[in-house]
Amino acid sequence: MSVQERKQRERAERERLIVATARELAEQQGWDAVTTRRLAERIEYSQPVLYSHFRGKREIIGAVALQGATELATAVRAATSAADGPRARVAALARAYLDFAARNPAVYDALFQLDGGLAYAQEDTPEPLKDAFAALLETLDEVSGDGVAPGLFTELFWAALHGLATLTRAGRLLPEDADPRVELLVDRLAMV
Repeated sequence: MSVQERKQRERAERERLIVATARELAEQQGWDAVTTRRLAERIEYSQPVLYSHFRGKREIIGAVALQGATELATAVRAATSAADGPRARVAALARAYLDFAARNPAVYDALFQLDGGLAYAQEDTPEPLKDAFAALLETLDEVSGDGVAPGLFTELFWAALHGLATLTRAGRLLPEDADPRVELLVDRLAMV
């Protein structure tokens, strides 16, 4: 291995460590606890080294969001591929999405609540974000209905899931009604 290759590998490892540490700290203590100073202390590198990878917290949030988008797409596809029939796939999608949001609140915030400097719904939207939306669209396309644009239907269904995830996490919805909510969403909105 050349010196250049080794340096590139070490740089990539440092970047992964920064993102993993930021994510861990955010999941434990919230995003307010994630500062470049605390990250530098935890990973045992100087702040200038951290800044050589990310210009600041906003870019770190963006990196966590991109990682989360990939994980969300994987979770949704795994859940829907194991389901039989359109209704079961839509219900599996909804549960996988809500489970992801509940298990990864800091990542979910990085994806959908915080400014990570990422473009959404634009030409320059990063590929992991496009793929996460595509994972939803793949299932919802088959139930969008005649005369309804599948992308628009997917946005509406996603918005409903986001509302459920956000309100549940804030303690505004009774946890014991989670399954009936999903069933109602699938039956009434997806009409399958």
